[in-house]
Amino acid sequence: MQTTFTPEQLKTPALQRANEVLRTCVHCGFCTATCPTYQVLGDELDSPRGRIYLIKDMLEQGRPADEKTVKHIDRCLSCLSCMTTCPSGVHYMHLVDIARDHIEKTYKRPPMDRFLRWMLARIIPYPTRFRLALLGAKIGRPFAFLMPDARLKAMLAMAPKQIPPVSRNDAPQVFPAQGPRRMRVALMTGCAQKALNTDINDATIRVLTRLGCEVVVARGAGCCGALTHHMGQTALSHASAAQNIKAWMAEVKGDGLDAVVINTSGCGTTVKDYGHMFRNDPQAAEAAQIAALAKDVSEVLTRLKPEGAAPEPLRVAYHAACSLQHGQQIKDAPKALLKRLGFTVVEPADPHLCCGSAGTYNLLQPEISGELKRRKVATLEAKAPDVIAAGNIGCMMQIGSGTGVPVVHTVELVDWATGGPRPRGLEAVRASTHPTRQP
Repeated sequence: MQTTFTPEQLKTPALQRANEVLRTCVHCGFCTATCPTYQVLGDELDSPRGRIYLIKDMLEQGRPADEKTVKHIDRCLSCLSCMTTCPSGVHYMHLVDIARDHIEKTYKRPPMDRFLRWMLARIIPYPTRFRLALLGAKIGRPFAFLMPDARLKAMLAMAPKQIPPVSRNDAPQVFPAQGPRRMRVALMTGCAQKALNTDINDATIRVLTRLGCEVVVARGAGCCGALTHHMGQTALSHASAAQNIKAWMAEVKGDGLDAVVINTSGCGTTVKDYGHMFRNDPQAAEAAQIAALAKDVSEVLTRLKPEGAAPEPLRVAYHAACSLQHGQQIKDAPKALLKRLGFTVVEPADPHLCCGSAGTYNLLQPEISGELKRRKVATLEAKAPDVIAAGNIGCMMQIGSGTGVPVVHTVELVDWATGGPRPRGLEAVRASTHPTRQP
């Protein structure tokens, strides 16, 4: 794609990167075939190619974002399926992040939009605040019909039936390896996950220590910055990321780290991009070092080769989180782990398509998100599974709200098969036969 940025514009690092990305696009349109919003809406401007045209025009002209551009960029899930499909290697993730930063700086949203985004950015990344908000949503859920805005209704519906108690395992500490130490790793405990489902970190710690890892929960580490980053709130996202870099580098410089283990794939995609995010910052070298250490828990478990056997002959429908399969290009490791441990693993049709969670997308774009959820749940249930496994808390909450099939994290099944407790999420498994199962 030909671009017309001026030499003066190209002195700006963000525009320089946007120019690099735009010039790799050849207008082929392959991305439209795998874009979830284009599948639902059928509008060229709600495809990656259409959004690229809008972003190019906005950035080249150096003009403030307009309502039309904002509408179509806001509808983007950042699922990154287009990046997997693109034969030219267009780094759409960096381009849309640049566009969102520009929108945040130049566009004045309607008052309710501004309020909702401000609220989400200052509640979800903070587990204690988020817990209180979930409690309030749980109390207010019966009155959802009074809410004039569908987004407020979606926020009330988000609260789980039961808010788990705080897990002391999420506090800064060191968990010793069982037997000879094979690795020393930092576990990213996250933010929203600590409020929504404490079983995931607990299972991760158990399985890693069982396999010979010393697990560190570093003091000062917190939200990865993904949520605010994808809303264009760059200063807030970089502040969160900088805090993590500082916390994990303290461990690197202390007793050392072999990996930073992440069990929420949305966070993993962001942490692995810290090197790019901080490329022009004094923390650039340390950010790149942390990005290189960042590993999804499935990558680490693949290296450790767990041995065990599925305690029950469960049929597991594996949901590939977009941030894992597209953002990190990890596709086979989670499935291979489950198969290695004796679970029967099946995949839904169109596994590349998003479930509609996408960070805060299900709260800010509830109608499109709801349709994507309906489609994803239908394809998963068509496989008649006993349980659905995923590697991202957002996907688990989204899919779980639309099905009666239990939804658990992949690491919970690995933990169970290697000596851990039965996942609490499996309590709803029915002991019935499945005459309609498909291969």
